[in-house]
Amino acid sequence: MSQPVRLIRAEELAEADPTPGMRRRLAFHAPGLWAGQVITQPGAVSGWHHHDSNVTSLYVVRGVLRLECEGVEGFLDARAGDYLEVPAYTVHRESNPTDEPSLAVIARAGTGTPTINVDLPPPPHR
Repeated sequence: MSQPVRLIRAEELAEADPTPGMRRRLAFHAPGLWAGQVITQPGAVSGWHHHDSNVTSLYVVRGVLRLECEGVEGFLDARAGDYLEVPAYTVHRESNPTDEPSLAVIARAGTGTPTINVDLPPPPHR
């Protein structure tokens, strides 16, 4: 017998996977799937992290979500209506360069640890 459809209200989301500078909230997880949201406050910059063997999809609902990746110059700014795909094991950080909170919906596919926070060494002096 299949499972009934389940409604998860916004106030039922659970705090999840802390990374400094961002607030992730879990709606639900099932084998191979993690679903929730991330809120990034104005001017916030997250810590560096990756999502283990999970592929992550982000859909920006409001605001701007800036993404930087380890070893890559520059950044990507995703705006409301945009999607971002973050491949498994990609070390990255998110920020919000605006004066309004950003909100993105997250869906992760895979069975690895949802979030692994990492420390990066400072860049070499030139």
